[in-house]
Parts: sequence; C-alpha cells; structure tokens
Amino acid sequence: MVGSGILATWGVVTLRRAGTNVRPDQPALVIVVEGPFRFSRNPLYLALTGLYLGLAMLINTAWPPLLLPVLLAFLHWGVIRREEHYLEAKFGSTYLNYKARVRRWL
Repeated sequence: MVGSGILATWGVVTLRRAGTNVRPDQPALVIVVEGPFRFSRNPLYLALTGLYLGLAMLINTAWPPLLLPVLLAFLHWGVIRREEHYLEAKFGSTYLNYKARVRRWL
C-alpha cells in the first residue's frame, strides 16, 4: 500500500508539473512521458489496483481478490480504452508513438 501511495503521488506531481489535468473527466492538455509515465501509460490506475490489493490483504477475506478481475475488466473496457481513443483523436501520432513505446500497465 505504501508503494501504491508513492506511485500515485509521483504520478500526480508529474502531471501537475507538466501542466495538465489530473482528473480523467477533465481534458488532457499534453501527453506526459516523464516520471512514472515512462514505464506505464496508467500509473495512477496501477497505484489504485495496488491499493485495492493491499486493502484486500488487510481485511483478509476472499471476496475482494475474487472481485478484482471484474473491476479490472471494467477499468480496461469502461475507462482506459475510452481514454486511449480520446488521446489518439486529440494528439494523433504523438500519442500513438508514446503508446508504441510504453506499456499500458507495466
């Protein structure tokens, strides 16, 4: 959970320094390729997933890990894919080049 917090903080600070919005419901102003975005196109979602797994281990019950694939499928199809289409339309080849260099998760 600590690692997820560090990753999330690093991602937010990197986005703010680049001068773009952190919230996914606000328009992206630039493609950020520094900080954790050098290794993952979605470090904030990766951090949330790590936090979820950490909390699941703390409460020590079986249902959160069993629910994780459903949550990840929703995140992938309901959020990330839509964001990628938006970024491709807005930034074109700049985003496509970034997408070719950096993996979605790790």
